[in-house]
Amino acid sequence: MQRRMLSKEDEAAAGAEETEVRREDQDKINRFSRLHQRELILEEELKAKNKEKEDLEDVSNELELADEEDTIPYRIGDSFISLPLPEVQGMLSTSTEKMDEDVLALEDKLSTVREEMQQLKVELYARFGRSINLET
Repeated sequence: MQRRMLSKEDEAAAGAEETEVRREDQDKINRFSRLHQRELILEEELKAKNKEKEDLEDVSNELELADEEDTIPYRIGDSFISLPLPEVQGMLSTSTEKMDEDVLALEDKLSTVREEMQQLKVELYARFGRSINLET
């Protein structure tokens, strides 16, 4: 993200065509700000879910090397329970599927937020031109 200062000419041009901020404009600006914060939170959640998904896949790959008779400690909540390998693999595959669903849901939410932000950008830039900066 590159930020730049307005040149003297741009600043003078922006000051010359001062646009009054109406209540509905302020509401749109506030909505954009809230959406931007939501976008940042969703990006962090998505990053964490993808890391967790990657970890589950790594564990699944490691379990392929284990013997069928082994009991594997499986984490449920804050405790570990020793379970037979096939049962652990089934539970792990269920967890991976759930994680995939969670990732898709987060991506959909993020996409919706970005679409709404883009629409607000279009409306606000149409009204205020260069006198407003909505670049995130």
